[in-house]
Amino acid sequence: MPSQSSINTDAFASLRYPEFRSYLSMRFFLTFALQMKAVLVGWFIYSLTKDPLSLGMIGLAEAIPAISIAMFGGHVADRSDKRKLLFGVICTIILAATLLFVVTLPSMQSRIDSHRLELIIYIVVFIDGLARGFFSPAAFSLMAFIVPRELYPNSTSWNSSSWQLASVVGPAVGGLIYGFFGISVTLGVVIGCMLISLVNVFMLKSRPIPPAEKEESIWNSLGEGIHFVFGNKMMLGAMTLDLFSVFFGGAVALLPIFANDILKVGAEGLGILRAAPSVGAVLTMLAMTRYSPANQPWRNLIIAVSGFGIATILFGLSTNLYLSLFFLFLTGAFDSVSVIVRSTIFQMLTPDHMRGRVSAVNSMFIGSSNEIGAFESGVTAKLFGTAPAVIFGGSMTLLIVAGTYLKTKSLMGARLIGKEIVE
Repeated sequence: MPSQSSINTDAFASLRYPEFRSYLSMRFFLTFALQMKAVLVGWFIYSLTKDPLSLGMIGLAEAIPAISIAMFGGHVADRSDKRKLLFGVICTIILAATLLFVVTLPSMQSRIDSHRLELIIYIVVFIDGLARGFFSPAAFSLMAFIVPRELYPNSTSWNSSSWQLASVVGPAVGGLIYGFFGISVTLGVVIGCMLISLVNVFMLKSRPIPPAEKEESIWNSLGEGIHFVFGNKMMLGAMTLDLFSVFFGGAVALLPIFANDILKVGAEGLGILRAAPSVGAVLTMLAMTRYSPANQPWRNLIIAVSGFGIATILFGLSTNLYLSLFFLFLTGAFDSVSVIVRSTIFQMLTPDHMRGRVSAVNSMFIGSSNEIGAFESGVTAKLFGTAPAVIFGGSMTLLIVAGTYLKTKSLMGARLIGKEIVE
């Protein structure tokens, strides 16, 4: 175990806990697999339909169940063995991926018309959304029991870096395997990575249910989580700012169109484009394991989301592959600061017995904003064109940041100390 004196200066402090390493491995391989699957599903759907709206529908098909079940998922996470819950969730995701593998086999595609195949893919994405509604609160609340509170900023940086690293490698590998070997081989790799993630769940310890939760009714339980988040100015502000910026600023859903029609780089190029934001995020997050942005969280959040909006606009204006990759890199770098700040705020200010429900509230507003933003991007791309949709989204992000800044100037110098916000 790390000594107390070195705990705030050791960038690798969280990694010295074996269970935390197993937790990171579980998150990494599951994220790696899901990112691979996201690339091939987006490319496959667009190749079937040639319709930008179909890409938005993928996001909507995942967001609706994730939002609908999120609060119940948080309630279950607070009242159950989180290790067993994660096991059941990952098993469900594996079964959905296996269904996708079967229906996309060449022999099966010849028997299923394109409309039914498209419907089955949306059903698989819907199942993933349901599973995510339970996974996020369970994973969030479990991490808080693995490392001590003073390591929350450090563990959050490593957790986010692991997620982003998987998001770098996953799309690139998925695009390359799909481009060279086809969808069946790619899905085989996806299922294999999910099984590795499942093995890592067995290395985690079961945690007791907090006694205060055992006799509480479900409606009181859900209401307590909502009231806690909405009663905290910094948590609510961070959640709202991120929700609307990601809703309008998400260009990732339209990358299949950029890869196919604008930059003309094919499925292989799509994987590289999908990876570019995460490359920026990983490099930034690794730096933040030592230099945390949580010292002045609100100021850094405003700066980061502003940079995200500007980079999004520049990406929409670009028709050069290398410039597009650079601007996507910047979106990931700025977004990573936002993720670290918001995650640290939620970890530091949330009581242990409410972590599942608070995470569920966060998931309802933030966790599905990418998918709902994908739907918004698909609709605006269909109405106005692909590049104008991205430019519009980035512009709206800047307007939201400007309005938020004017209303929250008092938080610009605020610092997090223990469980308190000191302005």
